[in-house]
Amino acid sequence: MADSRRRLARARLSRPIAGLIGLFGLILHLTALSGSAMAASVSVAGTEVLVDGKPFRVRGAAGEEALAELAGLGATTIRTYGGDPGKVLDAAQQAGLKVIVGLWVEHPRRGVDYADRAFVERQLAEFRQVVEKYKDHPALLMWGIGNEVESELADDAAVWPAIEQVAAMVGDVDPAHPRIAVLAETGADKIRKLRAAAPSIDVLGINAYGDALYSVAARARDQGWTGPIVITELGARGQWQAATAPWGAPFELSSTQKAIELRRYLAALEDQDVGIILFLWGWKQEVTPSWHSLRLPSGEWTEASESMAEAWGGRTPDGNHAPRIAALRLVGNPSQPYASVGTSEGWEVELAANDPDGDRLDIRWIVREESRVRTVAGDFEPDAGVVDSAATPLAKGARVRPLSIGKYRLFVEIRDGRGSAATANLPFEVR
Repeated sequence: MADSRRRLARARLSRPIAGLIGLFGLILHLTALSGSAMAASVSVAGTEVLVDGKPFRVRGAAGEEALAELAGLGATTIRTYGGDPGKVLDAAQQAGLKVIVGLWVEHPRRGVDYADRAFVERQLAEFRQVVEKYKDHPALLMWGIGNEVESELADDAAVWPAIEQVAAMVGDVDPAHPRIAVLAETGADKIRKLRAAAPSIDVLGINAYGDALYSVAARARDQGWTGPIVITELGARGQWQAATAPWGAPFELSSTQKAIELRRYLAALEDQDVGIILFLWGWKQEVTPSWHSLRLPSGEWTEASESMAEAWGGRTPDGNHAPRIAALRLVGNPSQPYASVGTSEGWEVELAANDPDGDRLDIRWIVREESRVRTVAGDFEPDAGVVDSAATPLAKGARVRPLSIGKYRLFVEIRDGRGSAATANLPFEVR
């Protein structure tokens, strides 16, 4: 809230009157603050999460930025992954959002050993400090116990007792908030393993993408889960689900295509009695800078925000609409979703885009090297290098100059000057 500064002349009010006015205002402020800052009662009943005894619809995204904007879309909740949550809890409270506060349980695939008692006790002590410090925060909804800790393991037997150990400790320190374990999809029997080994888990979190979202809740129920389910990450098809170019580069949907898929998935999930958390309300390099990013690094939101607002009864900022991309086509071979050229060849693409509001569009073309790093479970990936001055704008598209041998992508970013944007890319190789 902006600090309203009073002019010196206003200070000429008599000090006794000003003091009374100030005291009265302070009392009102403290009364309002104490009411708004009371920690809510959060519990689980059947398949529902209850806040102050009433069913609470978990609707939101993973991320920590632009929270007022997210709330305006109709969101109720954000999700974090680890670290000290103090600032984001305060920001969420100001925006009227609840937080699934993540405790980052280290992954065995990264070399940690849950038979190492010193490591286990050290991790538990770190989590205990966080829980003790923030258990009474009014924005706290539940504690997130890990994220895909079971991923990429030939033998995940050590994972489930580790999750239970953390969840039990959290329950001892803070019995007033549920604990949610977050898994990478349902697997063949991982939910059965969780149920058997981790009775302190109250809510099941599942990260799922693409058409798997249509059946995710049913598959979890088939493994015997009877409590609440939150889809703790969801999005349009992931890179592991996409078709690829001959050299293995996965084809990414445009922001317009992603929004269309998200509309279908959000509608389907409304019928599955699950919480909904999209990934990612922010920006992250994962194959590309845009694959899972609902926002650009420069802060613009994409059409996915409209998908959320339509599903949740909210509104985008100022009712604005993001630009739409109808097509990004290779000139001369428009049905081929990639280019393959020699070192002496330049080539062109045609762009078909528009803005529903008639806003003037700013179009930027960027060539990046294809990412050479492929990680799992959200691990860090370095940014792919930008090739300077590789693409020249044309009236209806762009031309890419001859480049050295390698694998690349041509990106287009379209901004409407009112806070929204659209993105697309096309992979290409130089032979």
